[in-house]
Parts: sequence; structure tokens; C-alpha cells
Amino acid sequence: MIRFLLNTVEHQIANLDPNTSVLDYLREHLGRTGTKEGCASGDCGACTVVLGELDGDRLQYSAINACITPVGNLHGKQLITVEDLKEGEDLHPVQQAMVDTHGSQCGFCTPGFVMSMFAYHKTHAVPERESILEALGGNLCRCTGYRPIVDASVQMYQAGTEDAFSAARDKTRETLAAIQQSADDICLSGNDRTYLAPRSLAEFAAALLEHPEARLVAGGTDLCLEMTQDLREIDTLVYTGKVPELQVLQDTGQALEIGSAVSYSRCKSMLSGEYPDLQELIERLGSLQIRNQGTLGGNIANASPIGDMPPALIALGAELVLRRGSATRVIPVEDYFVSYRVTVLQPGEFIERIIIPKAKDGELFKTYKVSKRLDDDISSVCGAFCLRVEHGEVAAVAIAFGGMAEIPRRANHCELAMAGMPWSEHTIDAAMLALASDFSPISDFRASADYRMQVARNLLRRLFLETQMSANQLRVTHYA
Repeated sequence: MIRFLLNTVEHQIANLDPNTSVLDYLREHLGRTGTKEGCASGDCGACTVVLGELDGDRLQYSAINACITPVGNLHGKQLITVEDLKEGEDLHPVQQAMVDTHGSQCGFCTPGFVMSMFAYHKTHAVPERESILEALGGNLCRCTGYRPIVDASVQMYQAGTEDAFSAARDKTRETLAAIQQSADDICLSGNDRTYLAPRSLAEFAAALLEHPEARLVAGGTDLCLEMTQDLREIDTLVYTGKVPELQVLQDTGQALEIGSAVSYSRCKSMLSGEYPDLQELIERLGSLQIRNQGTLGGNIANASPIGDMPPALIALGAELVLRRGSATRVIPVEDYFVSYRVTVLQPGEFIERIIIPKAKDGELFKTYKVSKRLDDDISSVCGAFCLRVEHGEVAAVAIAFGGMAEIPRRANHCELAMAGMPWSEHTIDAAMLALASDFSPISDFRASADYRMQVARNLLRRLFLETQMSANQLRVTHYA
């Protein structure tokens, strides 16, 4: 059974097709049509709702895309939709600010904007322009009405930050804690399909051995597109989000260890604190709604050749802890990928956590993403470079690209052209030519083969131009 709060009212679901999204459940089963369907892919934000979740004793709010969230993922959480904001005849301060600043035009996108603003209102004590833009970055307005919406995001603070949700905070925490402490199985079934949410690593591993054909769902930001875009029906879903061991986020002193179910929003600070270049990469891989649910483990597991994080992890010499039953093995990230969407995972095996070596003095890490849009877009080419220069020569180098082959991959010939050579423009010229021995990219609707090769070469040139400084000024990473 799935149990969650819809605002302050507990809902229980036992018989429902697990492929049902939160959006479809709201609209088709509850008649809550304020939440809109626009793109059905997590791009437009019209379906934005807010989840309240317990983090220890704290109640944390986050905006998510309802269109690509399986309804089973709601267990133990509070779901808030635009219908819940109004108090009697009084609009919520967020809604009132939208009215006062004329922030709504055609109105289709308005509920999604309101919910993103509501989440911001609940998580920020004061408004700040840059963070407001980030919060609204996953919501599209085709009427081009962004300025008054940004104004409303500031004006909504005039009424303070307390509201009905603040008043009900203690009761909400108490109810969510009771749901989480219940020993009942977290499951959902309907139309001969099943959703499971094991509560421990042992239970999770056992479930996958019993159901080796199951698809793992974490944030669902990629998997759920198969349901909404390709109209596929997935018979067995196993949720990663209830397993504490898959939520590990720790600095061991030698490495950063990140559980495969940790969201980008949770690990962003740790990763960018160690490797500053990762901040922009993470912020550009998707909107805040996507990053609130999407996971580093999922980005690796789906084995997309244009996944943003694998090239960086490969260049950093990161490793994966894989588990099958009680047996584990550790492999380099670069060895995980076999061919297009094919990995080394055995039936019933899964990624438990990612181990990323900490930055070391004397090395430099840079990563670059090239895409048609700056934000919220898929890479045409993504390059990652890890370099150490000693006495004017390249002492160590690791280079990886996404979008240049059927898998994210090391540029071995390019590395050989640089290793032991002077850190000079001549060496970069040779390395640029060597890329043709590493990759034979294809043409598709994102970029032509010639464009990809030229961009990859230009990223090498950019790396050189950005790092014209003495070796003792180079900050950074780990050579794989």
C-alpha cells in the first residue's frame, strides 16, 4: 500500500497501475485539474507540484515535475498542489503577488509557476534574484511574461513567510513520521504490474534477484519518458528512494562517496565544493525540478552516450560499487559501459554507490558542456579534462568525452599525444589531430559528425588557453 498526505489529508492507494504518474492521478482520479500537462517530459514546468519530506526532524519542501513522477514515489511524503494554497476566500501570498504584479497572461503555465514560487517561499527566508531565476528556470511561459513573475517572487515576501502550512507543520511531521515508521510493505499493483519500495539494502538486493527483469526508478527523470513519450508499459518497478544505504553522502577524507539514490540537489554542494567546475555542469543538466529528483546513480545507470556526468567521472577516476545479492565488486566508471545502452551489470545487479577521489594539489580539472540551449538541454558534446603539469611537461592526463561515440569514453590516443610532452600549443595541436583516432562521431538532430569533432578539438584548445599559468597555480584533481 502507498500512503501519503494530500495537503493534510492522508491518502492510501493499493490497487492502481504503477505506471500512473502523479499528474494523471491528480487529474484523472482526484479531479485536481489545476496541475497541467504541457510537455509530459519534465521540460515545461506546467505540471509542477511540491513535495514535503522529512529530513530528520525537519520538513523540507521541493518542487518536482508531476508528469514524470510515478505515483508510488509519493509514499511517506506530503503532496501539495495549487488547489491547496488558497485559505478560504483568501489567496496565498504567492498567488496574491501574481495577481498584483499581473504575472499571469494566458494562464496555462500559471499553476506551475505558482508552485515553483511556493517551494521557493518555503525554503528561502528572503528573496534573492539569482536564486529566484534558478527556481523559475524549469517553468516556461510562452507569453514571455517572466518579468512580472520575477517581480511577484519578490513581492510575495511582503506578507511574511508564515502561512497555513507553517501552522500545520508539527501535525504534518507527526503524520509523515507515523507513515514512515509503519512496518507495512510499500507496494502498489494494478493491471498485472507491480511497484516495490524496499526499506533496506538487503531487501532491495533480494527484490532484484527475485525480479531481475525489474526496472529501477529513482527520480524517474529519464525512465518515465519511456512511459510518457514512448507509451511503454513497465511491468515491475523497484524504487531506490527508501533504502538508507543508497542515500549515503559522505566525505571519507580520501574520496566522496555518494549513494546511487542521492539527488543532484543533495550532492551538488559536496561535488562543486571539491570540483568547482561541476557546479555549472550540474546546474545545466536540468531544471531545479529535475535536479530535486534526478540522481547521479541514475545518470550513470541509464548508459546514455550523452549523459552529462559520466565523462567527468571517468576523467576523475571515479569507481562504482556494484551489488548483486550480498556480493559486491568495484569497477572504474569507464568500465561500466559496454556499447550503446549496454552495461556490465549482471541480472539482479545494481549500482550501490559512486566513489569519487578527492582533489589533489597540482592537478587541474575542467569540464565543458556544449548544447543548443545554455540551460536544460541535452549535450551535443561534453568533455572532461584532468591534467597535471610538472616542470612544464604534461605529467598526467585523463580526457573523456560524451556525445562522441556510442558510450562515454576515454580519448586514449589524445592522451598519448599529450603525456610527457611540453604543455604547449604544439602539443595541443597534436592532441587535437589525435582525436580522429579516438572517435568517429555520428550525425543526428543535435549535431553533425563534423561539428562534434570540431567542437571536441576546440575544447582542447580552450583548455590550453584557460590554463596558461605556472604549474604551482594549477588546482586540482585526480589522474585516473
